[in-house]
Amino acid sequence: MTTNVLFLCTGNSARSVLAEATLRAWGGNRFAAFSAGSQPTGTINPFALDQLSAEGISSAGLRSKSWDEFTTTDAPRMDLVITVCDSAAAETCPVVFGDFVRAHWGLPDPAAVEGTDADKQQAFAQAHSVVKARLLALLALPAAVWTDRAQLKDALDRIGLVQPQDETRSDA
Repeated sequence: MTTNVLFLCTGNSARSVLAEATLRAWGGNRFAAFSAGSQPTGTINPFALDQLSAEGISSAGLRSKSWDEFTTTDAPRMDLVITVCDSAAAETCPVVFGDFVRAHWGLPDPAAVEGTDADKQQAFAQAHSVVKARLLALLALPAAVWTDRAQLKDALDRIGLVQPQDETRSDA
């Protein structure tokens, strides 16, 4: 069985796109990944595309789109909807209704970073490292969790707190 996952944010140009492309690359036939935004920018941020390319992850078929595309009767039925907006920065997260499990995996918007191209590249690399750590945790969930909705919701909420390991630690 394939699990349909929709990653939602505001602009659908960075975080949700990184999550969609990465889960597509890693999820095999277990997952079908999608992304959308409540106020889509209409374009994928070039730094997001560069980050995916640097990781060897395909960006084929990615586009910035409205979540309205997933409310039609012919849209794929979602099993999981994961918001990735940053509530801590007072960013408004989309509110969606339907028969799916919802979770929030908030992270700062790398597209909001100002500064040099190197600053922006670093922000996208950091955001993608968080996304990858959370997706690895999702992929590692035991089969039993997927059959119990409450247990799955709890596991997904915990995954939303996962951070990548600090690779620069010298005390390890």
